[in-house]
Amino acid sequence: MANLVYKRVSTDQQSTARQNLVLDEAGIEDPVVFEEDPGTSSRLHPLQRPKFRALLDYARPGDTVHISEMFRLVRGTGHILDVLDVLHRDQVALRIHDGAFSAMDLTARHPRTGELLSTVKFMVQTLAAAGELQRDLQRELTYDGLRAAEAKGSKGGRRPAVPADQTDAVRTAYLEGRSIAALARDRGVSRGAIRTAVADLLPDHTAIEEDAPVPELPVTLDMPGKVADYLRTTELEPAERAALDQGTTVRRGQGYTLRVTTVPAVHRGLLARCQPLDGAQGLPAVPAQRKARREYENRVSALGPGVVR
Repeated sequence: MANLVYKRVSTDQQSTARQNLVLDEAGIEDPVVFEEDPGTSSRLHPLQRPKFRALLDYARPGDTVHISEMFRLVRGTGHILDVLDVLHRDQVALRIHDGAFSAMDLTARHPRTGELLSTVKFMVQTLAAAGELQRDLQRELTYDGLRAAEAKGSKGGRRPAVPADQTDAVRTAYLEGRSIAALARDRGVSRGAIRTAVADLLPDHTAIEEDAPVPELPVTLDMPGKVADYLRTTELEPAERAALDQGTTVRRGQGYTLRVTTVPAVHRGLLARCQPLDGAQGLPAVPAQRKARREYENRVSALGPGVVR
């Protein structure tokens, strides 16, 4: 009986780090991994995706397919039912390790008709519709956040790379002692774009970069649901809104936590945004919300130095 792991991200700028975390915590024995090429769209029917097709060809009766959350495999209701029919036909089980579907046996069938149980079908359709609504709302909030940022003079998205006709000048300036930070300001690009342009020169010039901060790596923290609910109603910077929108919901009894993966600076910014939950700015403090904020504050404080006001 093989354990088949399926992974997918929607754009080539995303990673499977969050999926890896969930699947590693599940303790899957001897996994056989099938990972789609970066940027495989969720709009493409899963039965038409190359790696999922390869997984189905590899699978044998009694095997189990493992995914971190249902929407890594399917998006619309019709896709879910199509996949369940194929897995049932091939006698392959499906195990979802996070999200709303994780507590359900999606392969349950009627003992006499062999059809998907009506209760399972109803729950699948309801949860899929709720997921689609959530994604639509997230897109709307992200769009509104970007418009608000543009109104303040900020522009969302990634800053441009160094143009090809300027690469030689950037490399020459770097060799003459200009720092990456200064070159990025001069050219109106990110430090990462400058590092890419001078990548082969970096080992011999590490001392030049003493004035540039060490780039932060993304960190995953669990944000209490009461904090997440408050932040969704608050004006956020685009990076903060994106981190919140891309968080994974983890059910905890009657409530939930939002598993957010982003750099420490964004975590600190989100923490600062929810300061009113602690009774600041003349607002009355609700004990449950204050407790939730302090839980998040303890997790953010454990990341190391950083001022939160």
